[in-house]
Amino acid sequence: MNVLVIGGGGREHALCWALAKSPDLGRLFCAPGNGGIARVATCIDLDFKDIDRVFALIRSEKIDFVVIGPEAPLVFGLADKLAEKGVKVFGPSAAAAQLEGSKGFTKDLCARHGIPTAAYGRFHDKDSALAYLKTRPVPIVVKADGLAAGKGVVIATTREEAEAAVEDCFAGRFGSAGSEIVIEECLVGEEASFFAIADGRHVVALGSAQDHKRAHDGDTGPNTGGMGAVAPSPLMTDAMVDEVMDRIIRPTVAAMAAEGMPFKGVLYAGLMLTASGPQLIEYNVRFGDPECQVLLARMKTDLLPVLTAAADGVLDTLDIDWDPRPAVTVVMATKGYPGTLEPGGEIHGIDAADALPDVTVFHAATRAAGDHFVPTGGRVLNVTALGATIAEARDKAYEAVGKIDWKGGFNRTDIALKAIAAAG
Repeated sequence: MNVLVIGGGGREHALCWALAKSPDLGRLFCAPGNGGIARVATCIDLDFKDIDRVFALIRSEKIDFVVIGPEAPLVFGLADKLAEKGVKVFGPSAAAAQLEGSKGFTKDLCARHGIPTAAYGRFHDKDSALAYLKTRPVPIVVKADGLAAGKGVVIATTREEAEAAVEDCFAGRFGSAGSEIVIEECLVGEEASFFAIADGRHVVALGSAQDHKRAHDGDTGPNTGGMGAVAPSPLMTDAMVDEVMDRIIRPTVAAMAAEGMPFKGVLYAGLMLTASGPQLIEYNVRFGDPECQVLLARMKTDLLPVLTAAADGVLDTLDIDWDPRPAVTVVMATKGYPGTLEPGGEIHGIDAADALPDVTVFHAATRAAGDHFVPTGGRVLNVTALGATIAEARDKAYEAVGKIDWKGGFNRTDIALKAIAAAG
């Protein structure tokens, strides 16, 4: 089977790395890919919105299956356009991708179907949003409704902060994503991420992870796309997993099917584990990044038939086997991230890090340049390791980080410490 992966980040490197191990794989392509992905797949410089070129590639290379990595092509409707032409695809339709593309859509779905989530209001204009704020206690959360690259959420601790967040959204700070907003109560508890895969009717748990969003040690600095991750989250006990599946994940898949938008793909639930039980903060409709890296490092089952089973609606015929060991990934980023990036310089030592036992270095934004790599973005490498315990996996990951010589990069030094403390 010839496979095309859409995307070019660390998540897509992890997907290509896993798919490349499949005995069912023929040739593997990635568009646009990156320097690390080029070691396991043929990279094609291609914009997913250029549909004519996408179909030309599918025809010329006899692509049998397309795996869509990021959220933007899904919300754009790439899965629909492929399916209309008879191309087998992994990823939800544009209608189903509204679970990530519109926070208000998801909140309304939860309200209609009794899925636990924070109390909220939806607003299309500034004046009604500001009037609503006057009736609500702080802290309170203000969210741009659409895709805002992870930057459209403000947890306001004062009414003035909340009002400023509303003003920013309607002033165009987040573009069209902020033309509608959601204001919701601020839930109290511990955050966790949970992943499942669905085929429109059936849903299978993929496990949990704990992300580290702040740029610097001690959870300080600006929010980022993620500076590291641990899987599984020690907060997600077997009982908690069962509760999340029963109260949140399965009802969501059933609700989407009942409303004529069957969900096929990965459901990534951001959760708050509150005193009254787990509540949904938000959904993403694809693997997280860098959570995908720690999830796939632990997956022992061949990934390709898992994804095709979801596309074909037969997930109920499949069992997924997992490595019992936890995984930790440490993100190495260009200095200045997530703000203005400094010159990145050369990166050496990746092969030495990759050669360590139980370590895989996933590339998120690199380009090969002779005997070294150069960074091409903010988050650049995801150094991932397995260990008998979270502490051992962390030690291995940081040993590998130490092998990488990159003067223009930085990383957090405290990834997984909270998880180690929580695990006791």
